[in-house]
Amino acid sequence: MQGLTLCALLALGGCASVPPPDGAMTMAQIQLQAARDADAADYAPVDLGFAQNKFQQAQAAMAGRKYADAANLADEARADAELALAKARLGTARAKIQAKVDENARLRERMEQAHPELSGQAPSMPSALPPAAPTGDMPAPSSSVLNAPLPAADGFQTMPQNGTPPAAAQQGDQP
Repeated sequence: MQGLTLCALLALGGCASVPPPDGAMTMAQIQLQAARDADAADYAPVDLGFAQNKFQQAQAAMAGRKYADAANLADEARADAELALAKARLGTARAKIQAKVDENARLRERMEQAHPELSGQAPSMPSALPPAAPTGDMPAPSSSVLNAPLPAADGFQTMPQNGTPPAAAQQGDQP
């Protein structure tokens, strides 16, 4: 008899220990609304449908006082709604890009109609790269050029023997 009473108390205590997941339900509902507002029904209808179904299941679990199940379902609904929102934003961005591409094509067509002499010509862009150097072998400098000392004002500067850097290095320039 005592064993049965103890089991009943533990069962009731186990049910009461899991609080209702009001925060998880609220977050799921907020994400669902954000996804709807971002036109997820157009750009991510499957993911939005998953989120809505999970949220309805979470609501049913809440009504049945199955709070642990409700919390898990609400988290899944929130995650699905976040995915739908991200896909909706991506779809919106792609639609805007396509609209700009179409607008540029229309403007290009109008420009070519107004100025047929420009038709087929790409606008000249200044080259950012210098002209290519010849690919042939370059002769090595003579040994007299390599052995000649550099003038003091040109070339690399060496560090003085006392360890103080030259004035240019103190100003942040590379030696």
